[in-house]
Amino acid sequence: MTKTMAMEKMLNKADLAAWMGKLETHQLFAPMLEDEGVWNYAPVVKAADVALDQPNTVRPPKDFVFPQRETLYRFEQVRGEAPVLTETLPDPQPSVVFGVRPCDSRGLVRQDIVFTKEFDDPYFQGRRAKTIFVGQACKVPPSPNCFCNSVGGSPSSEDGLDLLMTELDGKYHVKAVTQRGADLLAKGGALFKEASASDKAAVAKAHESAKAHPQRPIKELGKVAGALKQNFDSKAWDEMAKACIGCGICTFLCPTCHCFDINDEVTCSSPCKGERVRTWDTCQFPDFTMHTSGHNPRETLGSRLRQRVCHKFQYFTENHDMPQCTGCGRCISLCPVGIDIVSVVERLGQP
Repeated sequence: MTKTMAMEKMLNKADLAAWMGKLETHQLFAPMLEDEGVWNYAPVVKAADVALDQPNTVRPPKDFVFPQRETLYRFEQVRGEAPVLTETLPDPQPSVVFGVRPCDSRGLVRQDIVFTKEFDDPYFQGRRAKTIFVGQACKVPPSPNCFCNSVGGSPSSEDGLDLLMTELDGKYHVKAVTQRGADLLAKGGALFKEASASDKAAVAKAHESAKAHPQRPIKELGKVAGALKQNFDSKAWDEMAKACIGCGICTFLCPTCHCFDINDEVTCSSPCKGERVRTWDTCQFPDFTMHTSGHNPRETLGSRLRQRVCHKFQYFTENHDMPQCTGCGRCISLCPVGIDIVSVVERLGQP
């Protein structure tokens, strides 16, 4: 997204709903409580119910731009005639997603690389162009398994965002990161006040304090890729993967994982009609690498764990000069058998 000149404003917390009310041209989303302790993004029905004081969501916001299931095109084949293909490019309503944590917005940066750097994916780009992301700086790590500092991020990172909101005493500091963010901020009109020198000092102090809060450490990140390469054949991969049940939670709930499968779903036989559909897939499923011959180059749990960790910390780093992991900690906190990517990197990613 195009960067803009820094624009910093102050908004009273009590005026958040009023600002949202001025964004009638966009569909609004924010974290909502689904069940006890479970927060996820949902459409904003009543702006007064949005508090932006929640822990991180269970699901990251990546499906706003890369949905779990999408139709690429429809087809119809009448016997003896040429097939008819109908493309289904997305044309979503403009949306604003509030409450995005910096670890998740940095995940969007990595999605941008995957879907635009080597190949322009019009499905991803069509949704990305219509979605504005409003970040929420963390006051403290929202999970005991956070480690954004260890992978080059911070609790107040602006990467991938259009606006960054920082909660202070009874108000929000709102900074426009892109022109789209500045335009959204401008819609609030008189609700926003100029940020004073003391406001900016308070924000800087809050960001410093959040970054200083203890997190899970990864030592010598710059040496992890090389160490993983050296330990590719280690027997420890199989040992650490023994508990894995191959559920895929670690990848489906990851803000950066982007693997997908493509299938033709036939819905009618005469004439033949159907859709070509893209759905999320995961390197943790045994059939992900299954060849038609029956051979599977990653037939063991250890080889699949190795693929996930090495993709995050070695392959993506070698190709794009940054780790693919953003340190959200979901794959640790939500793994049903307690596999811990930080512990794996501590053991096999250190020289």
